[in-house]
Amino acid sequence: MTDGAGALLAAARRHERHAGPEASRHPHAGRPLAVLAAVFTLAQLALVRPVLGLGWDEIVYTSQVTSHHPAAFFSAPRSRGVSLLVAPVASWSGSTALLRGYLAVLSGIGLHLAFHSWRGLFPTRVLVTAGAFFATLWVTLFYGPQAMPNYWVAVGALIAVGGFLRHRTDPASHGPLWAVVAGTALMAWMRPTDAVWVAVPLLGFALAGRHRRVLLAVTGGLAAGGAEWVIEAYTAFGGVGERLAEASRIQGGLGWHIAVDDQLRSLGGRALCRPCTGSMPHPVITLWWFVLPLLAVLGLVVAVRARRTRRTLVPLVCATTAALPYLFMIGYAAPRFLQPAYALLAIPVADALWHLVTAPRGRWRTTARTLVALAVAGHLTVQLTVLVHTVDRNTDSRRDWARTAGELHRLGVRPPCLLTGSEAIPVGYYTGCSSGATSGNNENTTVAEIVHTADRIPVATLTRPGGTPPGYARTWSVHRIGDFDVRVAPAPGTGTPG
Repeated sequence: MTDGAGALLAAARRHERHAGPEASRHPHAGRPLAVLAAVFTLAQLALVRPVLGLGWDEIVYTSQVTSHHPAAFFSAPRSRGVSLLVAPVASWSGSTALLRGYLAVLSGIGLHLAFHSWRGLFPTRVLVTAGAFFATLWVTLFYGPQAMPNYWVAVGALIAVGGFLRHRTDPASHGPLWAVVAGTALMAWMRPTDAVWVAVPLLGFALAGRHRRVLLAVTGGLAAGGAEWVIEAYTAFGGVGERLAEASRIQGGLGWHIAVDDQLRSLGGRALCRPCTGSMPHPVITLWWFVLPLLAVLGLVVAVRARRTRRTLVPLVCATTAALPYLFMIGYAAPRFLQPAYALLAIPVADALWHLVTAPRGRWRTTARTLVALAVAGHLTVQLTVLVHTVDRNTDSRRDWARTAGELHRLGVRPPCLLTGSEAIPVGYYTGCSSGATSGNNENTTVAEIVHTADRIPVATLTRPGGTPPGYARTWSVHRIGDFDVRVAPAPGTGTPG
């Protein structure tokens, strides 16, 4: 045997040893996951229109790294991870379609890496089913190509928990530990507080088992990913405690809030349910949400009977801690908040589904498979219906912002310029203006600064019809643009309205 062939054989044996027994029995297990990731990417491009304009939060994140738009106010709860994620495209291109395509491809790669990190812990069919379940949720398809953090927290959670469990099965390998570091760092990079909630069980299990290297990996990943957020807390907010307090205030005061019903209302396609009023969606739309924990518990029962409890218990516990703050500690809801929990629940749920279609014998197996197939088909129909409705509604609202921007340009409000008032951040982005607020969650200026700015560049304020304009704008000329009353300051240097 040549030296080259011997080296390749040795490398292959090392790979099988590190990947675990399941991976060695299925040397091509990564291929179905790669196909799934490709289909997920194409589905995003087909179902979530690449030309869908940027939403409010996307504008805040993206504007931090663009050269063609002023940066929007960056509030305390946010983290810079998404801004850095989109920087390779947004820093030089204003094309929304290009950004959507970039994020769709990136999210497909993320899906592949997330479930690939579980190879050797569950059969390939379970991992592919879990990935398909998570990828076909309307909230996953809708937010995959968007500049938002929650999908990436979910990817990081899967990588971190998968690495944690693989290290337990192969303590001599360094690869799983690096997966723990990478996963926790990605979560903290995107949303540090979410990362802590997911990591707490990992720290607890590591302490209980006295696994010092795992403790170091988890804490090191959190520190690496959250370092920028901590530094910014001291430079912009006065410290970590002050930033957390300000974040709590902006989110309505974190504490004991039962938001389960709010999350249910948001399942009908409401991107942000604040205030969360109105009727509940049709029971057909929310049914899967109640079945999900039941299947997860069944997955745990199956794991206990098969004497592989840890592999199912750890993601279940991490999913629970990831969901707790958004179900019981916040006074509003957004469906994307629970994406990390859905991702972690996907694997035990998939394990339970395969048990349901393989455990029964004889004709009961045929019956079980038929019922599961019908349930899955119905679930996919519901998810697709909600997705189409959500895309249509968001497309209309973002077109309204673009139309308002066009009318503002017609009135002479062109960059450089400043917008204040209702929805100033998104309308300002589409107009190419800076945005300002003298109160509220996005407070970043004063009345004196706004008046002084109006002496130099075009300034306008937006109010809803019937709303009370700010005192400084009451004498400005009024124009009706769509659902806004727009007051435009006198043109700088002319003493007349722009």
